[in-house]
Amino acid sequence: MNLSEQEWWEKVQQDNNAVILDVRTQDEWNRGIIPGAINIDIYKGQGFIYAIEELDKTKNYYVYCAAGARSGQACNIMSQLGFTTTYNLAGGISKWTGAVVMPE
Repeated sequence: MNLSEQEWWEKVQQDNNAVILDVRTQDEWNRGIIPGAINIDIYKGQGFIYAIEELDKTKNYYVYCAAGARSGQACNIMSQLGFTTTYNLAGGISKWTGAVVMPE
């Protein structure tokens, strides 16, 4: 499901079961992330699938990329793998007006 930045962030804040998932490349990740995000690069192909399959399917995933296309694709893949709750950040981090931090 595609959500606007405001809807997406409000849901994250109210969700005790939330995981923020960044599906950008390592280079993109290193330029700054939405606070609390984990990174699994969708361009890793089968490696992406393997990493996703290790995640807890009972959690709610808030997914983003640079512009919203890759994260939308990631949500579709996750749905096919049995994840029931995924939210795509429409417009991605490029349209994000909230906090951005450097990954640790």
